[in-house]
Amino acid sequence: MYCRVIVDIVHENVAKPFTYRIPEGMELVPGQRVAIPFGHREKEGIITELTEESDIEPEKLREVLHPLEEYAAVPPELMALAEEMARKAHCPPAETLRLMIPAQMRGGRIHARTERTARRTVSETEGHAALEKARPGSKRRKLLELLTDGEEHTIRELSEQVRDPGEALKKLQQDGLIRIENRETMRSPAGIYAEPKDPGYALTEGQKEALEEILPGLKKGEGRFLLHGVTGSGKTEVFMKAVRETLKEGKCAIILVPEIALTPQMVAWFRGRFGSVAAVIHSRLSAGERYDEWRRIRQGEARVVIGARSAVFSPVEKLGLIVVDEEHESTYLNDRQPRYDTREVAASRCGREKAVLILASATPSILSFARARRGDYTLLEMPCRVQGRPLPEVEIVDMRRELERGNRTVLSGVLRKALKECTARGEQAILLMNRRGYNSFVSCRSCGYVVKCPKCDISMTYHLGSSDGMLRCHYCGEERRPPETCPECGGHYIRYFGAGTQKVEEEVHRLLPGVETVRMDYDTTSGKDGHGKILEEFRSRRASILIGTQMIAKGLDFPQVTLVGVVAADLALNLPDYRSRERAFQLFTQAAGRAGRGQHSGRVILQTYKPEDPVIHFAAGQDYRAFFESEFRRRRNGLYPPFTVLGRVLAESGTEEAADRAAEEADRRIREILAGHPEWQRKVLTVLKDTPSVKYLKGQFRKHVVIKALVSTETDAFFGAVTELAAAGAEGAEIRFEINPATMM
Repeated sequence: MYCRVIVDIVHENVAKPFTYRIPEGMELVPGQRVAIPFGHREKEGIITELTEESDIEPEKLREVLHPLEEYAAVPPELMALAEEMARKAHCPPAETLRLMIPAQMRGGRIHARTERTARRTVSETEGHAALEKARPGSKRRKLLELLTDGEEHTIRELSEQVRDPGEALKKLQQDGLIRIENRETMRSPAGIYAEPKDPGYALTEGQKEALEEILPGLKKGEGRFLLHGVTGSGKTEVFMKAVRETLKEGKCAIILVPEIALTPQMVAWFRGRFGSVAAVIHSRLSAGERYDEWRRIRQGEARVVIGARSAVFSPVEKLGLIVVDEEHESTYLNDRQPRYDTREVAASRCGREKAVLILASATPSILSFARARRGDYTLLEMPCRVQGRPLPEVEIVDMRRELERGNRTVLSGVLRKALKECTARGEQAILLMNRRGYNSFVSCRSCGYVVKCPKCDISMTYHLGSSDGMLRCHYCGEERRPPETCPECGGHYIRYFGAGTQKVEEEVHRLLPGVETVRMDYDTTSGKDGHGKILEEFRSRRASILIGTQMIAKGLDFPQVTLVGVVAADLALNLPDYRSRERAFQLFTQAAGRAGRGQHSGRVILQTYKPEDPVIHFAAGQDYRAFFESEFRRRRNGLYPPFTVLGRVLAESGTEEAADRAAEEADRRIREILAGHPEWQRKVLTVLKDTPSVKYLKGQFRKHVVIKALVSTETDAFFGAVTELAAAGAEGAEIRFEINPATMM
């Protein structure tokens, strides 16, 4: 027997299966990881197929050394998915196969954890006889007393009762009274929340109608749905019921969330309903926890998986349902090679494995809603909140008028008064400031010089710390002390401008001394369980005000929150990206949706310097339909997605000349490709070599070639050719091709 193996090397020269001979008596299956000789080294690989034939003479073939596990690490469905993704991304299959297993499995960097245990091996009568003979007060007697129940006890557990029991246990084993062995144990990423009980909600009419559409699909193993429900309409309860039906059908479910911050809450809900069959997968788990959760899923012990983007590759058997919650979020786009859209991967898995796909959001992406209107998804709408609760009242505050009144702080008079009243009533508030740090930039009032990161074309942000404040780059992490004099003109008029979450926090402490606050941004959540600890502090009401960036605006459910303040709405509106209006509307609407989810009505205060902007008014009215129609017209007039496809070839280099040269060469070759294919050329609207908004990032100069093309099979073929062009590389520069990238900056 022979097997074909994809070697775990990401290189075009080895982007094909290699044939190996299977030694006599070795049992292998497709998807199994094996150690194989490759060149002069031992490498790892994954078997793609077994065969009884080979085009190469058997004596010239090398043998598989040994299997790395006794089972297929990558089941057949995921093998097919990896192959499809490699084909679409024009990358070696080894690169997409790496997505299917925990990274630490490669190279044997993680192993199953074992723990030494002891158990009585003789009969109960013989055990009591041995106990009677043991000297009173001795370690031997105490250990025999602990082991008389015949159960397995860990050595760690016994050590808590008997000090240094090693020698006594060894003697008991030598006497044949007990057996000591290593037992495999699972590392559990248990959440810090207490597991809630099933509240047994009576479903609303909207929830019932949505489920009536979904449940037949679960039985037949088909259906793609877009669940559009206002914030607080009970979309999660619909997932819960759908998952329960999926389990009844003997199938498994995957629930995807966009932020790690949402994972502890979702895990708590699902574990409360489904117990230990719920597993969690995300990047903040330790390597051991991630490996053990993956093994529980692979072995069929966990049948409900909750996690961020990478959980879409969970090796569940008999997949019945994938839910993509908050489907509009850009975090579902993986912008590193191999690039993929999690929603597209989920759709591919569901189609291949006969499962139901549910995309859910209060503010669906323009592309998803357009597809639903076209009939690609069944649109399910839930326009009312549960228990008839009203949507929060939204008040728009014109910050220009605040300046005229002499208020130069980040909090308007209206928001200050509302915060005082809210906390006085014992209720909670959320303040959204979508920029972390204290001041957003440092500038010289004399000459206009702005302190920028030496590695990025980005102004550095001032952060307060335990010691003196530091300037920090939010793109590469570079830190430096603020200048005392201007490096440009030598002047002493260095000033700090703008505001971030730290500044908001300081302002709140000044306004409400003694009121506890928590801040949730990248700086405060970097540690393990960082998100969960902060959210539990707020959930337990030890803190009254939660201040944070966009991570606090999505999916979180705190019944005591009655006030939400959007401190600086213009930050989201003024980004140089065609999606900035869509993302701003989503952010404002989602943030507003955190208010009034309990028994008390909610209030939202939205501060802006552009109160006349239509996006502000659409968000204030929670009017997704009106926003969609407006944005859809704008996209159609400007020929932006979904009416076109945007692609860009991005060139990066340590020197501006090399980046420019690589982009120039890419531009020339793209035009050559089009000249040779008139049918492709007719579908391409623009090819433009340009400099991105951020021209210098992480020490790399950047240039790009932007392509706008009509949606068509010809465009797909053309983009395939451009992908291959980028994969060929460029001299002195890194070059990559992105289709509808997460950001054009």
